[in-house]
Amino acid sequence: MSFWRVLLAIIFPPLSVIGKGCGSFVIVLLLTLCGWVPGIIGALVILNNTN
Repeated sequence: MSFWRVLLAIIFPPLSVIGKGCGSFVIVLLLTLCGWVPGIIGALVILNNTN
């Protein structure tokens, strides 16, 4: 997880997970629409996943 991805996850969470697939993008987008903090947490969890 690079510094720039983490910074992007804090500023605009859906954009930080765009490379992880369409499903991840949609999930983080919905979480961000529900609230900014859940979007950040979701993006960081997806970015931290090593699978």
